[in-house]
Amino acid sequence: MSASGMSRAGVGAGAGIGTGVGVGKPERIARILEQEIRSGRLAHGDQLQSESALVRRFAVSRSTVRKSLGHLAERGLITTSVGIGSFVTFDGRIVADEAGWTKALRKAGANALTRTLRLEIVEDGDLATRLGLEAREFVALDRARTDAGDGHAISIERSRIPMMPEIENLPMRGLRDGSLHSTLREAGLVPDHGEEWIDVVALEAEDAEAMACPPGTMFLRMRRVIRTADDRVMEHITSLLNPTHFALHRNF
Repeated sequence: MSASGMSRAGVGAGAGIGTGVGVGKPERIARILEQEIRSGRLAHGDQLQSESALVRRFAVSRSTVRKSLGHLAERGLITTSVGIGSFVTFDGRIVADEAGWTKALRKAGANALTRTLRLEIVEDGDLATRLGLEAREFVALDRARTDAGDGHAISIERSRIPMMPEIENLPMRGLRDGSLHSTLREAGLVPDHGEEWIDVVALEAEDAEAMACPPGTMFLRMRRVIRTADDRVMEHITSLLNPTHFALHRNF
């Protein structure tokens, strides 16, 4: 166990697990530990207390503790190695992409290095059909983001912008200040509403190579259709996101 893991894990020892109506002990313990992770008291890479220590801390059985750790693993917050222990895998950064991933990651503290893999005009009849478009041409922009420090993968984004007069010269001109968000706004294309789907996928060989990850590495996949105020399709995006950098947060 690292020294930092020892000091942080000890904070809050002996805390009660509450009596939330309708919430079982494993979930209540998981919520306490999740709050410690998201608050930074347990940082990325820190080792959690041992199962035995958590049993004593919360006065519950070992099976209850294991269920709690399972909940945290399902949420992408920790990973557990048999015989070694559980370690925090979530780095605590909450990232919004309204102003573009690069700026959002930089603001959140990530040292992201962006590589443009593709910027060209393509034809995609299947996508046009799914989006209800007559024209089959799109501007295709593919980018990969990695950590500039150690090169670990952060994300791949594949944007498809329906061909329209406002952006027909985009592949020749390039992006304004390296930002697609700024480029589209400069062309008068402003997002107004859309739809989004999120699931988990295993990286295929091509994506794994681009991200310097083993094939089969699990990433979050976000698919988004963005429309303008007059309901024109402005952009279709497929993003593959390293779950240690991204988390889904919803208010309801």
